[in-house]
Amino acid sequence: MPRIDFWYEFASTYSYITAMRIANVAAEEGVVVRWRPFLLGPIFKELGWNDSPFNIYPAKGRYMWHDFARVCDEEGLPLQLPPVRFPQNGVKAARLALAGEADGWTAAFTRAVFTANYAEQRDISDDGTLRDILSGIDVDPDAAFEAANAPANKEALFAQVDEAKARGIFGAPSFTVGDELFWGNDRLEAALRWAKG
Repeated sequence: MPRIDFWYEFASTYSYITAMRIANVAAEEGVVVRWRPFLLGPIFKELGWNDSPFNIYPAKGRYMWHDFARVCDEEGLPLQLPPVRFPQNGVKAARLALAGEADGWTAAFTRAVFTANYAEQRDISDDGTLRDILSGIDVDPDAAFEAANAPANKEALFAQVDEAKARGIFGAPSFTVGDELFWGNDRLEAALRWAKG
């Protein structure tokens, strides 16, 4: 079956929308999704940014929040702005998501983290929040945290970021099909078409 790689960052607003719809849309098209959590912070630093561009450029930020709310409404997704500083720190969540790939719970965990962040106003950097999420998807939190904090898994996340850089990824969500790159929630369908043909 054709495959698409879905690159996402837990702090990313539009990644929330994509994470909540990609499984159904891809299944309808007969395309397999590989979930690829990564970190935008190191990429932004190389661009000379010490924060989200939505914070650095106020006009862009104002537009994004308005558009984000509009698209969430169109998709029927609940939205409550995060209770802590935007963007939230998603490092622990990314490590957990990556650790879950071997056992097949990455997608469910990812959707639950995004829901906690953008629909439930929870702190996704908090161990208690993440443990609740893991329990809610029937994953043992102790085992998951042990796997996530293993040196090999931490290195795997660094490698994931390096691969994202090598592929020219500069934002999230992004999709890759072979060497072809698509950026943005609104490019998902185009990426799926490319994967099919």
